[in-house]
Amino acid sequence: MDCQMKPPIMGVRMGVVDIHRELPMRGSSDSQISIFSYVSLEDRIPKNHPIRKVKKIFDEALAEMDELFDSLYASRGRASIPPEQLLRALMLQVLYSIRSERQLVERLSYDMLFRWFVGLNLDDEVWHATTFTHNRDRLITSEIVDELFGLIKQQAAAKKLLSKDHFSVDGTLLEASASLKGFVPKDAVNEPPDDSGPAGRNDDVNFHGQKRSNETHASKSDPDSRLARKGKGKEAKLSYCGHLMTENRHGIIVDAEVTLATGTAEREAALVMLERRAGQSPITLGGDKNYDVRGFNEACRENNCTPHFACRANSSLDGRTTRHEGYEISQRIRKRIEECNGWMKDIALLRKLRYRGLERIKPMYVLGAIGYNIVRFCNIEDFWLGATA
Repeated sequence: MDCQMKPPIMGVRMGVVDIHRELPMRGSSDSQISIFSYVSLEDRIPKNHPIRKVKKIFDEALAEMDELFDSLYASRGRASIPPEQLLRALMLQVLYSIRSERQLVERLSYDMLFRWFVGLNLDDEVWHATTFTHNRDRLITSEIVDELFGLIKQQAAAKKLLSKDHFSVDGTLLEASASLKGFVPKDAVNEPPDDSGPAGRNDDVNFHGQKRSNETHASKSDPDSRLARKGKGKEAKLSYCGHLMTENRHGIIVDAEVTLATGTAEREAALVMLERRAGQSPITLGGDKNYDVRGFNEACRENNCTPHFACRANSSLDGRTTRHEGYEISQRIRKRIEECNGWMKDIALLRKLRYRGLERIKPMYVLGAIGYNIVRFCNIEDFWLGATA
């Protein structure tokens, strides 16, 4: 009887012949790179990626700033880098915790998501890192960033997501980009550096046991910074003070300020933010014990604000304020503002400042607040559904 040979089963060796070699299942690695690509950047970003929501919010605010951008540039001359692209790049630096502008430009050169967000094509040349330096005095200023902050806040207000009656305020220390070695007597601030030590190293300075204060000393590298500490038993560092005001419905930041780190900075900044609301409806303002000072409580009431601060031992707040249920709610919700400061320090990298001088630090602090608000919007379902309450 004739026997017909059956086809060999995969994995069975017949003599010296390996079936896997005859029918390869393993893909080949071709080292030759394709010259052309037929997939656009838009198609490479997943449709459900959260960065799409961020870009939609940010671009809507930038579209309202065309006239302001036009007023910053001359009508004739060589075309510059669009300011919208620079601001989008800075927002990526905040959201992705990129340490420096040089690293940001490097990331733009190879990251397709970054190129898509900024508005660069695959073949477009990325600008140099010093572009941010040259445009800082014109573009990255308090006026531009404050306008952007207000426009993004208006998007939440248009959907009625902001509380009009209840707010919280808090301050935090921002460590300055300055060393304690450079914190010298004010008479020696303008003295030239001593080059007698080893080349390429900082001078050895022994300041232990010396009495140093902001009245007698100043930083050589960052004169605006002040020696401050978070509390008793904590080490003192050269710092600035950042201040936030949030509304109590969704914890959205409605105002931000940066001041010198003084003992009264928190109350002074809160009063400035209250004065910006002059003429609006009465509000309540929650805060910690540092705000519970008789003079400040009276100033709050003069600005149509009921203070809901945590009470000190001899507090000026009495049962007329603390007996209400709203006071307890304010004390509970005001702690959410610490999440804002924590996010801005850890994600936006504002715990240790990268810039010097109050004029440069404030725009970056407000930009960090913008980043937090956008992330908060992306997590609020009512923002996309259109809340009407």
